[in-house]
Amino acid sequence: QVQLVESGGGLVQAGGSLKLSCVASGRTFSGSAMGWFRQDSGKEREFVARITWSGDSTYYQDSVKGRFTISRDYAKNTVYLQMNSLKPEDTAVYYCAADVFRIGSIWSPRYWGQGTQVTVSS
Repeated sequence: QVQLVESGGGLVQAGGSLKLSCVASGRTFSGSAMGWFRQDSGKEREFVARITWSGDSTYYQDSVKGRFTISRDYAKNTVYLQMNSLKPEDTAVYYCAADVFRIGSIWSPRYWGQGTQVTVSS
């Protein structure tokens, strides 16, 4: 059974930084693209960032480019999301995802974590 456990969320002032972590377990993730999604209350869940298994390719939602960085540590089966220059509109529950793929312009994963809350105050 796949488990994705996020941590690192919290409350931060606008302009501040947070680093989210996601530990994956339950199977080998060799070849699996990992990613992050987010959902604010009353809104649909949206794609934030993805990294390939090899780590040689990353992709970001336009609104976070230049501010967020996704990375992974293979030895620890962990994926990270470094978030800098945070804005109030970044407030959301952030979800780790595994086996992330895209069909057309729509990103989807096969597995979700339970989510971690990020709140950015103005």
